[in-house]
Amino acid sequence: MVNLVLVLGDQLTPTLSALEQAAKDDVIVMAEVADEASYVPHHPKKIAFIFAAMRKFAAKLIADGRHVAYTTLDDPENTGSITGELIRRAEEHGAKQVIATEPGEWRLIEALNDLPLKVTQLQDTRFIASHAEFESWAEGRKELRMEWFYRDMRRKTGLLMDGDKPVGEKWNFDHDNRKSAPKAVNHAGPMQFTPDEGTQKLLEFLEPKFSQNFGALHPFWFATDAEQAQRALTHWITYALPQFGDYQDAMMNEEKFLYHSVISLYINAGLLDPLDVCAQVEQAYKDNHAPLNAIEGFIRQVIGWREYMRGIYFLEGPGYTNRNVLKHARMLPAFFWGAKTKMNCVSKAVAQTKTEAYAHHIQRLMVTGNFALLAGVDPYEVHEWYLAVYADAYEWVEAPNVIGMSQFADGGIVGSKPYISSGNYIAKMSDHCKTCEYKVKDKTGPHACPFNLLYWDFLIRHRDRFANNPRMGNMYRTWDRMEDDRKDTVLSEARDWLARLDAGETV
Repeated sequence: MVNLVLVLGDQLTPTLSALEQAAKDDVIVMAEVADEASYVPHHPKKIAFIFAAMRKFAAKLIADGRHVAYTTLDDPENTGSITGELIRRAEEHGAKQVIATEPGEWRLIEALNDLPLKVTQLQDTRFIASHAEFESWAEGRKELRMEWFYRDMRRKTGLLMDGDKPVGEKWNFDHDNRKSAPKAVNHAGPMQFTPDEGTQKLLEFLEPKFSQNFGALHPFWFATDAEQAQRALTHWITYALPQFGDYQDAMMNEEKFLYHSVISLYINAGLLDPLDVCAQVEQAYKDNHAPLNAIEGFIRQVIGWREYMRGIYFLEGPGYTNRNVLKHARMLPAFFWGAKTKMNCVSKAVAQTKTEAYAHHIQRLMVTGNFALLAGVDPYEVHEWYLAVYADAYEWVEAPNVIGMSQFADGGIVGSKPYISSGNYIAKMSDHCKTCEYKVKDKTGPHACPFNLLYWDFLIRHRDRFANNPRMGNMYRTWDRMEDDRKDTVLSEARDWLARLDAGETV
């Protein structure tokens, strides 16, 4: 009897476990459905990227002789959901069983389990660490620190290893990857692709449907198949990787990409294999093309953070996105959706996100994320914003980064302390402060940088929780040495600033 084989929009990999287990005459089900396009208000570029890549992947499967039942968004028989399409296709082909590779969101895993069909969810073998392997690593540990997991992944993969020792005698070169913004960037950015005829027609169809969503559909330049994605990777390795490490944390007013690869969306959708990508990057070190700090910094993001985040997401279970140990409840400010703000760093990060569906990790963590944490924004709202606006965002990787690392809403599972800073960090790592209406050197007063005020306000609001944290003691000792009048001024001005924010004023 024929089976249905489900392939989702972030599973566009020929070696997907569901495809490898399927028989030649099984029906591969792929579907563009309203539920997946709208469960958060996705950036139009993200929707277009996934649908365009799905269509090309389906065409390759058909060319390889596979039977693909593909549902376009405008199909009049489209049921609007993945489960609805599976039921429809089961009735159409007389199928009783669905073979699927486990989705990367609990929402879909549970929906598949509730189907009135037999569903086999296979392990997603595109990842280095299985759920069982991560659970075994985590068992009995008081702290689940990424660094220790990362070292195990280095040992397992052999990447940047010299026998049982790390190449360069160090596991981590993060200290060498913190140079502030350069005077100029000699890289034009990621390789961009002109949409082919099919993609162009898709863009024309999607534009009116998602015109109300945050984000610009045009210009659309993403790679939409594996061959293009590989070209984008090769271009980055050739022209930007050598300087990536030095400036990976830097931010600039007029440079959206600096030396970043912008390939996470291709890896996360399945167009590029993460281990193969890391092998190509490692080869650049062996060829003396790029320094070790750049190579190690990139590989750590892929086999360290990426794998660790997935491990945390599945270890913690379906309720993880609702964690809120700090009890933050402020609504997400309107400037996250493009309203005006006087904070130049936030304005630049949001404007870039709106145009490109992309911002690099420091913009996400230390600008928008840092602000949301300091201001006490509801972490679930922050989570849904990141999930919606970035082309590389899927819940398995986005939620632990936001709920855990960025917002400390999980109480310290991911991070040993909150990732917070005053305006000084942003001033050090960017040129944003030079053209901001606020003055980063002003700690109080009408032009004081809001990050300076909110930094202390956050620490005092949560003193009971963090005062004994060994990594935060110096912060509280600095506060305690301040004159009482200055303390009162800082907290009063922070409250006034937040009140203006809540009242809808431009701040």
